[in-house]
Amino acid sequence: MFNLTRINQFWPLPVGDRWRQNMQKSPLIEVENSIPLRLLVLALVIIGIVATDIAAETTSSFWAVPLSIVGAVWSYYRRRNANVPIKFCIAIGMLIALGAFFGRLLGELNDTRLALAELLIQLQILHSFDTPRRKDLGYSIVIGLILLGIAATLSQTLAFAPVLLLFLAIALPTLVLNYRSQLGLQQLKIKSEKLNNQNSRIFDLKFLVLSFVTIVGLGLAIFAVLPRFPGYQLRTFPVSSPIEVKGSFTGRSIINPGYVRQGNANNQGSGSNGDGQSQNGQPGRLDNGFYYGFNNQINQNLRGEMKPKVVMRVRSQAEGFWRVLAFDHYTGKGWEISRNDDVTTLKRSPWSYQIYLPLPAIFGKTQEVVQTYTIVSDLPNLIPAMANPKEIYFPTPMLAVDRENGLRSPVGLSEDLTYTVISEVPYRDRTLLGEAANNYPQQIKNHYLQIPPEIAEKVKQRTEEILLTNYNREQVGKSTKTLDSTYEKVLYLAQYLKQNYSIPENPLDLPYLGEKDDLVEAFLFKHKGGYPDHFSTVLTVMLRSVGIPARLVAGFNPGEFNPFTGMYVVKNTDAYAMTEVYFPKYGWFTFDPIPGHPLIPPSIEDTQTFSVLRQFWQWVAGWLPSPVTGLLNNVFGTIFSWVSRAIAWFFSLFTQGWLGVLTGSILGTTIAFFGWLGWVQWREWMNRRWLKKLPAMESLYQQMLQWTAQKGLGKHPAQTPLEYAKVSYQHHAPATAEVIDEISQAYVGWRYGDHTPDLKRLRQRWQGLKKAVK
Repeated sequence: MFNLTRINQFWPLPVGDRWRQNMQKSPLIEVENSIPLRLLVLALVIIGIVATDIAAETTSSFWAVPLSIVGAVWSYYRRRNANVPIKFCIAIGMLIALGAFFGRLLGELNDTRLALAELLIQLQILHSFDTPRRKDLGYSIVIGLILLGIAATLSQTLAFAPVLLLFLAIALPTLVLNYRSQLGLQQLKIKSEKLNNQNSRIFDLKFLVLSFVTIVGLGLAIFAVLPRFPGYQLRTFPVSSPIEVKGSFTGRSIINPGYVRQGNANNQGSGSNGDGQSQNGQPGRLDNGFYYGFNNQINQNLRGEMKPKVVMRVRSQAEGFWRVLAFDHYTGKGWEISRNDDVTTLKRSPWSYQIYLPLPAIFGKTQEVVQTYTIVSDLPNLIPAMANPKEIYFPTPMLAVDRENGLRSPVGLSEDLTYTVISEVPYRDRTLLGEAANNYPQQIKNHYLQIPPEIAEKVKQRTEEILLTNYNREQVGKSTKTLDSTYEKVLYLAQYLKQNYSIPENPLDLPYLGEKDDLVEAFLFKHKGGYPDHFSTVLTVMLRSVGIPARLVAGFNPGEFNPFTGMYVVKNTDAYAMTEVYFPKYGWFTFDPIPGHPLIPPSIEDTQTFSVLRQFWQWVAGWLPSPVTGLLNNVFGTIFSWVSRAIAWFFSLFTQGWLGVLTGSILGTTIAFFGWLGWVQWREWMNRRWLKKLPAMESLYQQMLQWTAQKGLGKHPAQTPLEYAKVSYQHHAPATAEVIDEISQAYVGWRYGDHTPDLKRLRQRWQGLKKAVK
């Protein structure tokens, strides 16, 4: 038999009461007794939890914060105990939390940040019941920092900024106390009088405030100068949780809550003021919350204005027009989608949110642009996206695409819905578009050259008059020229409408159209202007009158870019209509004839790489004289343009296969090496400059300290020069230590005894020592 007795002679097994006594005689090492450090760590964790709630609009704080406080109090009073039962309970709780995390992960494959944040909160609460040691508190600090980082990625507003500043303000004294605990220093009692101990300075309120201001200032400066590069390098994008669709979905109906025919929510008209006057062309009032143009029919015989409200936030790799839908048939007082029933329904696979969309045949250069939309206020079931979407990550199992390349959802876009679109946006090359042919396909001619016959000839004459007579009248020379390029014709007509027609100061001053009135005719020959969207309607019809295919497109302008969040904040008042013109081989391009708007809408050529720095410069330029501003704009504009292109070219190397990655890596390593070399040279130059400004004895003493520090024996701040010289005999050769001692003695005599040192002899010995050591 196996004899345990003999083993017990060498290793007695603690059983029963003996084992319990051994546990009580073996207290835990590194027990942290500092109450201020524990309170500050608890505050950091609470701020991390609250920041996650603010960013994600969740309510975890209501149960997580009280439990964290209870756990912190419990762990303090039980910090010297083994707490074995508690550890088992914590382990079981962590396994349950991990299982819940994986269960939720399966339902949110495209955005796991919130699930990860909730897992960390649950683990931290369990962990807070057993934090006896300083390193356990260190884990809590790290979890608080991770929660803050997750909140930063989830945040879409500046509400996160105060939480970040508060976290930083608490983190500074927390790190100070944690560092003192690592050094084994006991807590100092701060008195009203000034303490002579140099270590007490770290607790000085002025020091903490100065450190906080310095860190925030440097952070803002780096944030302003730091380039903003497009993200989304992964192929997994943010999207809401799945939405179940009840009933059949055909994609033919558009649900605009502000413009619904009474008794029929699925066949809404083109505009209604709630009194049933919703037929296309009838006078009516605009809804003050929803844009009238998001319907299968729009009535431009409405009057009024909307009250501004934020409807969505967009994170995009490039600024652009968030296109919603287009219209091909002009009715005389508005527009309609003639092929509204001709839609294509697309379904996604059960295990993915990705839906591939059909792309038109385009031969020009394009760029992939990723956009993520977060809906803030309810919108119609029309999906905003940049031009030519090719992939969409959407929470519903299906969606529809109409013949005008508009996207339709089975449900209205409700608050907090998130989806991502990948578009293949074409470049606007003016030279290539100017050379585009006029041999339009018959399908394009059939749908995008339609004009009511009552106004066709009159509008054509006016358009040709503008393109011929007015164009030559504006020329400086006497030679007669014609606009042969379709692209130049569109540009000139759009610019002409901007300059020669106006928007009424009071929107209600514009009279309603009569039953037999035509919008374009009244705009050109009677009112000499109209609402902003009327300009786009007029341009579209004028282009059609001279054989240029065009259609009206409705959507949102980019909105206000927030450089701190990287989001475009879009309001309902940002919705408007523009003109889309067809160019064979190159597709559809938009033009904006509305006064006050840029003639060419923002597109992929415009980047936000140095957006914060640009906004800061615009603020500074407002205080400078115009000539100075113009000169600096030219200089800095050229510099930033070159830098932006160089940076964009460098990062584009990593998307060009293994050869591009290798080239980019070599180039990056070379740049880093020369940057490090320049940094070293700059530091040496600054050090030499600083030494020259010091008195001769001080300069020699500092050179000696720098040299010995390079040799591995630096002087501690608490050591006196003579103490340091005495210690040097233990680490250096006797000859070296003697020179260090002599220089130190001379420095003390010069500094505190007003003795004149023999600088010539000291320098000779110092130079001889450096040569001997080499």
